[in-house]
Amino acid sequence: MAKEKKTKKKVKNIVSVGRCYLNCSFNNTIVTFTDNTGNVLGWSSSGANNFRGAKKSTPFASQIVVESACNAVKDYGLKEVEVFVNGPGMGREAAIRALATNGLTVRAITDVTPIPHNGCRPRKKRRM
Repeated sequence: MAKEKKTKKKVKNIVSVGRCYLNCSFNNTIVTFTDNTGNVLGWSSSGANNFRGAKKSTPFASQIVVESACNAVKDYGLKEVEVFVNGPGMGREAAIRALATNGLTVRAITDVTPIPHNGCRPRKKRRM
């Protein structure tokens, strides 16, 4: 006889304060919600919401991405978020505005885009 596996039901604990990571590149927008220790509660991207090609990086797409990510974390009772924005994409401001319209309180907005202090080494000078 086959043994029956006992599966435990995953208990979702209540997280009232968390973090929201917005990765807005020129080609895509990815939103991730975590708790304060870094455990992922839910995420969404514009590709997962059936945006293709050039439409993936638009402000409207980032608005829809934030909305679907908020629906993914509703069960955790998330109320306040600290926002960490990364990248130079078009949908940065639209995504932050969409967080507020979906019932989340934005505590702080931090830009964590990597900026080179001196950059790469330049090419050697051309000799004629």
